[in-house]
Amino acid sequence: MWDDNFEELLRRHLPFLGPDEALGADAQLKDLGLDSLGTVELLAALESAYDVRFVDDALSVETFATPGTLWKTLGTLTGSVV
Repeated sequence: MWDDNFEELLRRHLPFLGPDEALGADAQLKDLGLDSLGTVELLAALESAYDVRFVDDALSVETFATPGTLWKTLGTLTGSVV
């Protein structure tokens, strides 16, 4: 699925997800409390943690819709198979 660092960074920006609740790949991040400010903060945190830059094509609502799509995009940027 994804690494622990990714989930930890993501959970910091999901105020409606309880600490013991599972985070599924298809969960709607908006429904879990990810707002526009949280998206920008998450973007910066991911870029810093994974030493990547999200290119314009990756900066979309779709990219940040679910953990699965975000992890897949991150994998593309890092050159990792996800």
